[in-house]
Amino acid sequence: MKIGIAADHAGVGYKDKIKKYLENKGFDVTDFGTNGTDSVDYPDFAHQLGKAIDDGVCDKGVVICGSGNGITMTVNKHQNVRAALCWSKQLAELARQHNNANVLGLPARFIAYELAEEITEVFFTTDFEGGRHERRVNKIACS
Repeated sequence: MKIGIAADHAGVGYKDKIKKYLENKGFDVTDFGTNGTDSVDYPDFAHQLGKAIDDGVCDKGVVICGSGNGITMTVNKHQNVRAALCWSKQLAELARQHNNANVLGLPARFIAYELAEEITEVFFTTDFEGGRHERRVNKIACS
């Protein structure tokens, strides 16, 4: 599975660690930046990841900024993206099971790194349940 990862300056530290964590789990990870702590605009990186999912270059993704909100809202502008901001393992599990989320949003300034890693593990090991949820997910995209 090909995973894209993107962050702004507030999330870059978590991004680098999550990237290594995913690579150690055997995932092929594409890093869309940022790569430093100088102030940047999260849309510049979120849109690159979103386009990679739209184009089929990446299967899933992780986006990280201070609150997780801005970068998650931005990546959700892409037609094939279903990003969920998760600050607990249960939210990550439900995002996958019920919403077939394909991008995980993390709030670097509000959760410890250890929890971010646990949330990532749950997100990438939980399957979509389908069934009644599939009908709802199919109604998300605008035509």
